[in-house]
Amino acid sequence: MCGIFGVVTSPGKSWRCDRLGEISEILRHRGPDDHGWLTWREGKLRIGRETPSPDISGVLLLHRRLSILDLSETGWQPMLTPDGRYAIVFNGEIYNYVELREELEKLGCQFKSHSDTEVLLHGLACWGKPMLRRLVGMFAFALLDMRENRLLLARDFFGIKPLYYARFDHGLAFSSEIRPLLLLPGVQRQLEPQAVFDFLRSGLTDHGTGTLLQSIHLLPPAHWVEVSLDRPGELTPERYWQVELEPRQDISFEDAAAKLRELFLRSVQIHLRSDVPIGSALSGGIDSSSIVACIRHLQGKNVEMHSFSFIAEEADVCEEKWVDIAAKAAGAHVHKTRATPQELVDDLDHLVAAQDEPFGSTSIYAQHRVFRLARENGIKVMLDGQGADEMLGGYRGYLPSRVASLLRRGRALEAANFVRQCSRFPGVNLRGLGMETTGLLLPKGLHRFARRLAGRPRVPPWLNEEWFAERGVDYRPCPPAVLNPDLLRQTLLQTLTQTSLPMLLRYEDRNSMAFSIESRVPFLTPDLAQFILTLPEHYLVARDGTTKAVFRAAMRGIVPDAILDRRDKIGFATPELSWLETLRPWVERVLQSETARSLPMLNLPVISAEWKNILARRTPFDFRVWRWVNLIRWCERLELQN
Repeated sequence: MCGIFGVVTSPGKSWRCDRLGEISEILRHRGPDDHGWLTWREGKLRIGRETPSPDISGVLLLHRRLSILDLSETGWQPMLTPDGRYAIVFNGEIYNYVELREELEKLGCQFKSHSDTEVLLHGLACWGKPMLRRLVGMFAFALLDMRENRLLLARDFFGIKPLYYARFDHGLAFSSEIRPLLLLPGVQRQLEPQAVFDFLRSGLTDHGTGTLLQSIHLLPPAHWVEVSLDRPGELTPERYWQVELEPRQDISFEDAAAKLRELFLRSVQIHLRSDVPIGSALSGGIDSSSIVACIRHLQGKNVEMHSFSFIAEEADVCEEKWVDIAAKAAGAHVHKTRATPQELVDDLDHLVAAQDEPFGSTSIYAQHRVFRLARENGIKVMLDGQGADEMLGGYRGYLPSRVASLLRRGRALEAANFVRQCSRFPGVNLRGLGMETTGLLLPKGLHRFARRLAGRPRVPPWLNEEWFAERGVDYRPCPPAVLNPDLLRQTLLQTLTQTSLPMLLRYEDRNSMAFSIESRVPFLTPDLAQFILTLPEHYLVARDGTTKAVFRAAMRGIVPDAILDRRDKIGFATPELSWLETLRPWVERVLQSETARSLPMLNLPVISAEWKNILARRTPFDFRVWRWVNLIRWCERLELQN
């Protein structure tokens, strides 16, 4: 786990960068254990640890190391192949590096280290780009081919590890975070109107290749791009992997549960490969509890385990009861953290800086506190349950897709029974379920009319519609991932690859790396995703509305029944309205600040009125309040242009 930064200057150009030391310091939290650099131009290679020369031409690669596997000097980067052809800077972990190393050794490769980096490097040298599909892990890397005069940039299957890039005055630059790129000449701090609208209207970020800044781009998950050193401005990212929804598997529910149990245990097992202490984030929900229980199942009774939990003070979002049940059953030492509204304000600047871009709610602060607690207890690697909800249908928001699937297939009676069963579960609103289902089944041409009938304008009045229209913003929601008759699986694939999960992975990466912790997500492996998303829909969301049905069955006998039988859904939630009410003077100072007045996309008089109506309980509360505040503070901190 590391931080990487690189520059490819245009042919014939050279420039002086006096901020390389500052760039390295920005990335220090991602790799506090060591650092290195490499420059290469027309056959001249230099490599070292001291700050490189500010006079740059050709290729520059910077690396910050967080030592997890092979803590010795032999794991240092940038790493070169023995023949000197390839050099790599790598951020992430390859969990199946042991098996890949055995294959490579049979082909004659000799290794100097016990690191996964060297396995990745030899594998790419031996097998080329097809190596990517053989990996199980999280990664973002740059591979320099000094013979062919090219650079390969690649990102893992789900986008667990970030990789940004930008064109600047002297060529192309890439980085693990946005902030280093903003220090380069020609990289403007101008907002991207479409991304700003998507965030403010829907809380959507981290989708596609764009960011909230016009000049900064994101290499999408499961993509690689080849950069010619002679033409560094010409980039065409290519996809190397995707989940295939068809054909649907013909397998019994019992066999599916047994297979899923086998796959998940294997995934947790290889995610435990580490030369430093490991802990687990534990919310008390099915996903994180399953990870903790599987660790105990795999490692036996005598291995010391540590779990880390956020405990909310309000009863309706507090999961302490479930945390205690899961931790006790696994024999884990549970560490708990709590937070107050004032602590959120005190930590906000650090949190905003760490996240790089705005985030959807204060639940991200709860996660931030969990990783801080883990760091305070000497933990360097954490396992977390991210991705399970998106693959297994864990959110209440997936229920309309299940109903729509049944109706689309002409199974109206089964759909009616499903809705009746769902009405027994906490948090299910039948009116909302019906409206969302109708929206999924309506032809696209009627969506705007339906929104009007429901009193849901395409642009809320607290946004300046004219400003967005002048900039050509598309008001339509993110399109479906594929046209598949099984709407639930289609929706799962969309949230897994386009909407929900990419955001959550960015939050997780930034929160963990802010405290120099590697966060691992054992649900997110290609074989697990491919297996789960080709199962029949009622294996995921059962006919009685039970979510994650096949996974609950797979974990019987490992996870306490009390956890597996839960029907509520919380997960690191915070009492956001209560917090913001307590912080009313602070919220109003932000909404009335000079930065807020400088943002023409916000209709501040309407925002002020909505805030008062929310406080008076005349208007329902939702996360839009936090999005207003967060965007304003983010723009203020980065001195952004509109």
